[in-house]
Amino acid sequence: MNDTVDKLVIFLAKRDGIDKLVKTFQYVSKLVVWHTESTHPHISQRFKQWEVASGLSRKAFRTGRFLTGFNALRRTPGVSPTFKFLSVLANAGEMVYFFFDHFLWLSRIGTLDPKLARRMSFISAFGESFGYVFFILADLIVVKEGIKAERKLISSGKLKEDEDNKIRKIREDRVMRLMGISANVADLIIALADIEPNPFCNHAFTLGISGLVSAWAGWYRNWPS
Repeated sequence: MNDTVDKLVIFLAKRDGIDKLVKTFQYVSKLVVWHTESTHPHISQRFKQWEVASGLSRKAFRTGRFLTGFNALRRTPGVSPTFKFLSVLANAGEMVYFFFDHFLWLSRIGTLDPKLARRMSFISAFGESFGYVFFILADLIVVKEGIKAERKLISSGKLKEDEDNKIRKIREDRVMRLMGISANVADLIIALADIEPNPFCNHAFTLGISGLVSAWAGWYRNWPS
């Protein structure tokens, strides 16, 4: 029990940890609004306020986060040219997303002209979608290479302790990357709802489930080991 509490404290000390917690609040609220809007409008209104407040607080908390893209690119030395190229495109899209998200937040709280919100939302979502496509491709490539490396180690015959450790690390990395792919696909659906509104992506249930998949995959990836 104490170990779990300690891990929770460490998790919530991270910016990403707080973001995933508030994101859970945001999208649980969206699902409650969808479920209660026709039968219990007073409850629906309260949860709508919680959803909006959670969304705005997440945007405020992400101030300056677009700069992390530069750091991510700095931390990928020695990788293949293909992976480096995908990383540049992915982080460029994410930097556009976080940068214009600042203006979206300011327009929604009334500091900037509220009429800018729709344009800023489109640009931010477009950059987000662009980045997610390349993050997904990069992770799929690494997962594929990891499977090949694991099969090669297994087919080599009797495994040594260091080879067992390599296989374990490959499998752990694969799980993390699959969690990343799940989160990015879910967030891509949410972003597409802003770029090109449609009945599937814009449905409250689709958005709510996508948001929770993204949030909980983030919980898993950021939870202290």
